[in-house]
Amino acid sequence: MPVYQFRGRRHDTGLVISGERVAQNKQLLAISLRNERIMPISIVEKGKEFSLPRLGGRVSGKELALFTRQFSVMLDAGLPLVQCLDIMADQQENRLFQNVLHQVRQDVEGGAMLADAMRKHPKIFDTLFVNMVAAGETGGILDVILQRLSIFVEKIVKLKRAVISASIYPSVVVVVAIIIVLVILIWVIPIFATLFEGLGAPLPLPTRIVILASSLLAQFTLPAVGLMLLAIVGFRYYYKTEPGRLMVDRIILAIPLLGNVIRKIAIARFSRTLATLLSSGIAILEGLDITARTAGNLVIQNALLRVRKEVEEGKTLVEPLKKLELFPPMVTQMISVGEQTGELDQMLQKLADYYEEEADAAIANFLTLLEPLMIVFLGVVIGGIVISMYLPIFSLINILSSQ
Repeated sequence: MPVYQFRGRRHDTGLVISGERVAQNKQLLAISLRNERIMPISIVEKGKEFSLPRLGGRVSGKELALFTRQFSVMLDAGLPLVQCLDIMADQQENRLFQNVLHQVRQDVEGGAMLADAMRKHPKIFDTLFVNMVAAGETGGILDVILQRLSIFVEKIVKLKRAVISASIYPSVVVVVAIIIVLVILIWVIPIFATLFEGLGAPLPLPTRIVILASSLLAQFTLPAVGLMLLAIVGFRYYYKTEPGRLMVDRIILAIPLLGNVIRKIAIARFSRTLATLLSSGIAILEGLDITARTAGNLVIQNALLRVRKEVEEGKTLVEPLKKLELFPPMVTQMISVGEQTGELDQMLQKLADYYEEEADAAIANFLTLLEPLMIVFLGVVIGGIVISMYLPIFSLINILSSQ
């Protein structure tokens, strides 16, 4: 049997102890240590396992979705809550997540509600997650709520992955184009400039502009790089302010192709989030508040908060939604039917499914149209520089041939 090195904390004295034990697997060793009133901190198989430090310290959506699904399966199987948290913590490879789950387990074992214990770690368990767990604890259906949560998190992760995939191609093309242009301007154009200066022939306007740009870039490369870095940092700080984020988010929604994609993703996320909250027993006002704050776009967030205010004043959900240009008529009509039939959560689920497919199709169309646009962009920029360098040569050939 394998030998494991362990570290643990004694329940009675609080002292941290370490040692080696022989066991069939980690889980059995953890159970043995807990029977001895030792809370395991780490268990590593001797000579085979090691852990690399994680930079930055964060828990991905994929890790959270996997944890939620496994947690719901364990609870559905009848395992005690504390034991589930112990097992889930021991099997986490992410040290940050492992430590957080151990803290949650300690708080729950000390008498705290699971939602209250999770609320202490908002960077991992957001408001939506905590409120749904609280609703599950109150209604005695925590396993069902966690199953819904796992589906919700998986859907959100899928949407984020789609957005990232859509942004990779244009980003790479733009970076490559910038590098190629800089290489041409800094190292290639000066050679042509020296050649043209030796010929003494008059240069066309495009050629003079390119040579001037090359000269300025060669002289002010470091200031230009510094200015670019300063602009990036300034933009990041500006975007963190509410007016800055509002303006940038509004511009994103107004971009013809990208805005349509973002709008469909926002509708899918709104529908999925609100449907998950309502089906879990969360009141509609609280659900709208949580949905607004997890919208991901400040323009949409402010719009949903206005909707919540009007619903609080006694209006139906569909009335203020109709005033917003963000939601197409089909969305408001389906929500209206859901309110009239008392099946709003189910109607929102159907809307979420539909708009997630629409978002996938919109992203695919966006990438299909973007590829030729990027090729044209590269052709115009690089081709324009090359042509401007050959114009004087063509002029010189014409002069020589005429003589």
